[in-house]
Amino acid sequence: MSEADPAPAEQLAAARRYNAALSSGADLLAHQRKPAGVGSVDQEAADIWPYEQILTADSQGLMGRIRIPAIDVDLPIYHGTSETVLSRGVGHLEGTSLPIGGSDTHTVLTAHRGLAQSRLFTDLDKLAEGDTFTVEVFGEVLVYRVFQKLTVQPEDNESLRQIVGKDLATLVTCTPLGINSHRILVTAERVHPTPMTEVEQAQQPSDLPRFPWWAVWALLFVLLATFNALHAWWQYRGRDNRHTTPPFKNLKYSV
Repeated sequence: MSEADPAPAEQLAAARRYNAALSSGADLLAHQRKPAGVGSVDQEAADIWPYEQILTADSQGLMGRIRIPAIDVDLPIYHGTSETVLSRGVGHLEGTSLPIGGSDTHTVLTAHRGLAQSRLFTDLDKLAEGDTFTVEVFGEVLVYRVFQKLTVQPEDNESLRQIVGKDLATLVTCTPLGINSHRILVTAERVHPTPMTEVEQAQQPSDLPRFPWWAVWALLFVLLATFNALHAWWQYRGRDNRHTTPPFKNLKYSV
């Protein structure tokens, strides 16, 4: 996150001020692929930065990273839940706590499932109580342990509220696939102290499979070689035909 400006420490401090001033919450909407944040920030609070300017790791809105080992998820976290964001990773739901942890916080992270081009949260329903996931933001590593998994109606949003004294994170996706009438909510509580094994793992580069660009280049090479071979063959055939008497030139026939 070397592109961060202002400096990471300054942004983390701004995020803590934001969370302290936030009345957090979210609503789940029927037949929509994402929830809606309903939290608001106390505009009278001192030195509160705009949401989009907090935890900005790059110019594309990158906020952090989430790893869910049990379902082989390793994805970027971006600001907001626009379709552009949700087509390439996980969105932080504006109106809920920024994902930096702390007492009285509840962050909500959402992603699509069932997309043809990416799995994202497709396997979220396979998570079980006791599974963990890790959120990394500006070098801060937060480990959460799942204690609840619900499939709820759109109007059931109580489980997305803040709880006094708790440090919570909920992962949200739609269900059933293609219908989106319900929501899967996987809620987890922060693990203290943070396991060192998770800290070490979170700071390593992702080891999940990446798109095989080598295969694209190999295919292009094969196509180019095939084109060149066909082109040479047609040129040779043209030269050969110019020096050969057509076999049917003197053939006479009647109808």
